[in-house]
Amino acid sequence: MESLGKQCFLPVLDTLRPRRLWFAPYRIGDPLVANRYGIPEPACPSRYRVAAWCLDLVLTPLVAFDEMGNRLGMGGGYYDRTLSFLARRQVWKRPRLVGIAYEFQCLESLPRRPWDIPLNSVITNDTIRHFR
Repeated sequence: MESLGKQCFLPVLDTLRPRRLWFAPYRIGDPLVANRYGIPEPACPSRYRVAAWCLDLVLTPLVAFDEMGNRLGMGGGYYDRTLSFLARRQVWKRPRLVGIAYEFQCLESLPRRPWDIPLNSVITNDTIRHFR
Protein backbone atom coordinates (compact mmCIF):
# COMPACT_ATOMS: atom_id res chain seq x y z
CA MET A 1 0.00 0.00 0.00
CA GLU A 2 2.72 2.46 0.93
CA SER A 3 4.48 1.83 -2.38
CA LEU A 4 1.29 3.16 -4.01
CA GLY A 5 1.30 6.24 -1.78
CA LYS A 6 -1.69 4.99 0.21
CA GLN A 7 -2.10 4.62 3.96
CA CYS A 8 -4.43 2.15 5.63
CA PHE A 9 -6.52 3.06 8.69
CA LEU A 10 -8.59 0.72 10.86
CA PRO A 11 -11.64 1.70 12.93
CA VAL A 12 -11.19 2.29 16.65
CA LEU A 13 -14.03 2.76 19.14
CA ASP A 14 -14.39 6.31 20.46
CA THR A 15 -14.13 6.12 24.24
CA LEU A 16 -15.78 9.53 24.84
CA ARG A 17 -18.67 9.59 22.38
CA PRO A 18 -20.87 6.49 22.35
CA ARG A 19 -21.18 4.49 19.17
CA ARG A 20 -18.71 6.51 17.13
CA LEU A 21 -15.44 5.58 15.49
CA TRP A 22 -12.00 7.06 14.97
CA PHE A 23 -9.55 5.65 12.45
CA ALA A 24 -6.01 4.67 13.39
CA PRO A 25 -3.10 4.14 11.00
CA TYR A 26 -2.14 0.52 10.48
CA ARG A 27 0.65 -1.39 8.74
CA ILE A 28 0.97 -5.16 8.56
CA GLY A 29 2.63 -6.34 11.75
CA ASP A 30 1.57 -3.36 13.90
CA PRO A 31 0.33 -4.48 17.32
CA LEU A 32 -3.42 -4.86 17.83
CA VAL A 33 -5.41 -4.89 21.07
CA ALA A 34 -8.93 -6.19 21.65
CA ASN A 35 -11.59 -3.53 22.23
CA ARG A 36 -14.56 -4.02 24.57
CA TYR A 37 -16.23 -6.28 21.98
CA GLY A 38 -13.10 -8.37 21.48
CA ILE A 39 -12.43 -6.85 18.03
CA PRO A 40 -8.74 -6.15 17.36
CA GLU A 41 -7.81 -2.46 16.95
CA PRO A 42 -4.47 -0.76 16.31
CA ALA A 43 -2.59 -0.13 19.55
CA CYS A 44 -1.57 3.43 18.71
CA PRO A 45 -1.82 6.60 20.79
CA SER A 46 -5.02 8.61 20.29
CA ARG A 47 -3.07 11.59 18.92
CA TYR A 48 -2.51 9.60 15.69
CA ARG A 49 -6.17 8.81 15.15
CA VAL A 50 -8.13 10.68 12.50
CA ALA A 51 -11.80 11.50 11.97
CA ALA A 52 -13.72 9.89 9.12
CA TRP A 53 -13.89 13.17 7.18
CA CYS A 54 -10.06 12.98 6.76
CA LEU A 55 -10.30 9.74 4.77
CA ASP A 56 -10.83 9.23 1.05
CA LEU A 57 -12.37 5.76 1.24
CA VAL A 58 -14.06 3.68 3.95
CA LEU A 59 -14.65 -0.04 3.45
CA THR A 60 -17.73 -0.83 5.50
CA PRO A 61 -18.83 -4.17 6.87
CA LEU A 62 -22.44 -5.17 6.38
CA VAL A 63 -24.99 -7.91 6.92
CA ALA A 64 -27.02 -7.06 3.81
CA PHE A 65 -27.37 -4.37 1.14
CA ASP A 66 -29.92 -3.51 -1.53
CA GLU A 67 -29.95 -2.25 -5.11
CA MET A 68 -30.18 1.38 -3.92
CA GLY A 69 -27.02 1.25 -1.81
CA ASN A 70 -28.79 0.93 1.51
CA ARG A 71 -26.79 -1.05 4.04
CA LEU A 72 -27.84 -3.21 6.97
CA GLY A 73 -25.12 -3.31 9.60
CA MET A 74 -24.92 -5.17 12.87
CA GLY A 75 -27.40 -2.83 14.56
CA GLY A 76 -25.06 -0.65 16.61
CA GLY A 77 -25.17 2.39 14.32
CA TYR A 78 -21.42 3.02 14.60
CA TYR A 79 -20.85 3.75 10.92
CA ASP A 80 -24.06 5.77 10.48
CA ARG A 81 -23.24 7.98 13.47
CA THR A 82 -19.59 8.36 12.50
CA LEU A 83 -20.47 9.23 8.90
CA SER A 84 -23.57 11.35 9.61
CA PHE A 85 -21.77 14.49 8.38
CA LEU A 86 -22.10 13.11 4.83
CA ALA A 87 -25.88 13.64 4.91
CA ARG A 88 -25.31 17.39 5.34
CA ARG A 89 -22.67 17.77 2.63
CA GLN A 90 -23.83 19.13 -0.71
CA VAL A 91 -20.62 19.00 -2.74
CA TRP A 92 -17.60 17.32 -1.16
CA LYS A 93 -18.83 13.77 -0.58
CA ARG A 94 -15.76 12.20 1.01
CA PRO A 95 -15.01 9.64 2.14
CA ARG A 96 -16.49 7.32 -0.45
CA LEU A 97 -18.28 4.40 1.21
CA VAL A 98 -17.76 0.94 -0.22
CA GLY A 99 -19.42 -2.13 1.22
CA ILE A 100 -17.66 -5.50 1.14
CA ALA A 101 -20.06 -8.43 0.75
CA TYR A 102 -20.95 -11.71 -0.83
CA GLU A 103 -23.48 -11.67 -3.64
CA PHE A 104 -26.03 -13.58 -1.54
CA GLN A 105 -26.16 -10.61 0.85
CA CYS A 106 -27.90 -8.49 -1.81
CA LEU A 107 -31.62 -8.00 -1.18
CA GLU A 108 -34.20 -6.37 -3.43
CA SER A 109 -34.80 -3.57 -0.91
CA LEU A 110 -34.12 -2.61 2.68
CA PRO A 111 -36.02 -0.09 4.79
CA ARG A 112 -34.20 3.25 4.92
CA ARG A 113 -34.28 5.36 8.05
CA PRO A 114 -33.51 9.12 8.03
CA TRP A 115 -30.19 8.54 9.81
CA ASP A 116 -28.98 5.79 7.43
CA ILE A 117 -25.98 6.72 5.31
CA PRO A 118 -26.11 4.88 1.95
CA LEU A 119 -23.12 3.33 0.23
CA ASN A 120 -21.48 4.64 -2.93
CA SER A 121 -20.56 1.11 -4.08
CA VAL A 122 -20.48 -2.53 -3.05
CA ILE A 123 -17.83 -5.04 -4.02
CA THR A 124 -18.99 -8.65 -3.96
CA ASN A 125 -17.41 -11.93 -4.92
CA ASP A 126 -19.13 -11.57 -8.33
CA THR A 127 -19.28 -7.90 -9.23
CA ILE A 128 -18.92 -4.24 -8.32
CA ARG A 129 -22.11 -2.18 -7.99
CA HIS A 130 -22.15 1.64 -8.04
CA PHE A 131 -25.08 3.61 -6.62
CA ARG A 132 -26.57 7.10 -7.04
